[in-house]
Amino acid sequence: MSAATSPGGAGKPVVIHDASLRDGHHAVRHQLDREQLRAYARAADIAGVPVVEVGHGNGLGASSLQVGQARLGDDEMLSIVREALSDSRMAVFMLPGWGTTADLERAVAHQVDMVRIGTHCTEGDLAERHLGFLREQGVEAQAVLLMSHMATPDRLARECARLVEFGASAVGIMDSSGHYLPADVTERIGAMREAVDVPVMFHAHNNLGMAVANSIAAVEAGADILDACARGFGAGAGNTQLEVLVPVLERMGFSTGIDLYGLLDAADIAERELMPAPPTIDSVSVVSGLAGVFSGFKNRVLDVSRREDVDPRDVFFELGRRQAVAGQEDLIIEVALALKAARGA
Repeated sequence: MSAATSPGGAGKPVVIHDASLRDGHHAVRHQLDREQLRAYARAADIAGVPVVEVGHGNGLGASSLQVGQARLGDDEMLSIVREALSDSRMAVFMLPGWGTTADLERAVAHQVDMVRIGTHCTEGDLAERHLGFLREQGVEAQAVLLMSHMATPDRLARECARLVEFGASAVGIMDSSGHYLPADVTERIGAMREAVDVPVMFHAHNNLGMAVANSIAAVEAGADILDACARGFGAGAGNTQLEVLVPVLERMGFSTGIDLYGLLDAADIAERELMPAPPTIDSVSVVSGLAGVFSGFKNRVLDVSRREDVDPRDVFFELGRRQAVAGQEDLIIEVALALKAARGA
């Protein structure tokens, strides 16, 4: 069953990359179990979702006290999802510094179809070695720039061009804090599209309620790959809602190849089996988006703020002023203690 279409997209194919079993881990403190992974992977496969990404929220090798220990190890998660997928491709994500070449070697042993290497938006050089290794292994390697609102469109375009030189078969950006408005996305994707001749991707967060609109802006500006999650299951206020994005794209005339009823069934399974409740845009999420702070900080900010008796909104705004990025979770404690001391003074 497919959604009715209009000619706006002129049949252009858009590849949907489902990050529910990776980004969704942030929302449940990385505690998805075997049956949850298996149930959703099978449902996504039946629906015809092209790519299913799995792993700790921060990627391969990231399970730790600093960012959260996962219930299952990387090897177990990959083994479960690999077995559950018949047609969908299996993808993993890795941040250099958390993950290593050894982690990539194990992922290759599990017959991963695609690996995304992520770096801060101005530090694409950190991906060079890992992209080269994956190219040597014959595994599709993509590269994505995080916290992309911190760089100008021109800088993002130049970083993407370099990542292609390093061997990336596709490049893209993450709106890691849900900070963008559609015009921001149009400008950045447009600049990237002019700079490279490989597929361009976009990954949105929903802190300001703009994830679907921003994803549409991305594809209209030339993006070929869009990330989304069932029921928006992801860090903070969640990601682009997969079961909304796909029919909107189809109605506009773009082609995803995903079965609507199967997709809706998968979303129902995700809500019932993966999450205590779908993500919502609460007050702290709005502030996180306005401040331009990584959405994955939310649980940690709430925990530390409660313990130190400070307002989490103040913590987020101060983290934004300090331009905190993923991997600097220790800065949350420093900021909270500074706010507490200032209040006492």
